[in-house]
Amino acid sequence: MRIAILGGSFNPIHIGHLALADEVCSVLGYDRVLFIPTCKAPHKDARDIVSAEDRLQMVRLACEGDGRFEAESCEIDRGGVSYTWDTVAFLEEKYSGVLEGKIGLIMGDDLLPGFHLWKNAQELAARCRLILARRPMTLESASHANKPHGAYAEADFASNLDYDPSGDPLFDGADRLSNAVIPLSSTDIRTRAGEGRGFKYLVPAAVFRYIIERRLYTHGNN
Repeated sequence: MRIAILGGSFNPIHIGHLALADEVCSVLGYDRVLFIPTCKAPHKDARDIVSAEDRLQMVRLACEGDGRFEAESCEIDRGGVSYTWDTVAFLEEKYSGVLEGKIGLIMGDDLLPGFHLWKNAQELAARCRLILARRPMTLESASHANKPHGAYAEADFASNLDYDPSGDPLFDGADRLSNAVIPLSSTDIRTRAGEGRGFKYLVPAAVFRYIIERRLYTHGNN
């Protein structure tokens, strides 16, 4: 089985995430994409993130009905700061009997300038098959949460518009996707939910119902 992983806060998961996973399976031939919600991202200040349990449940709901997609809870189960290096090692062991080739690591444009700061970045690039995906470039207000901080902020894509991964040896041999760029972010969905604006068709139907029923992202319940 060829496995790729897509990590993130998924706060909440939306149709852009699913469209990207579909592209990875359809174009690159992966059998399974594991969606892995972070427990605590090492590179972001997360001030309005909902509980790990809520984020994991939304991912599970989003994956229902598509056998290629699966929610993986290992980072939440492990607790603490989530490092991709540790996750890949865990998954190689978990799927040792069925894994075919290297695990595919899906990364958006916004993460590439700071990838060298990741735990064991060079070893991780050699251990995985890197999959570089296009992401919409959005400039958000400084008041928005979940922003890169520290050295990661300096390496943020917004500050490196001329960054070219083809010139970075870390990405030699990486797969480059020409995926559809959907101008959508979890931040926008949270804002819409908090302001009572429409977002019904920006997330899977089951995720929309979950957000509404649990009153996620409304004032005082972030």
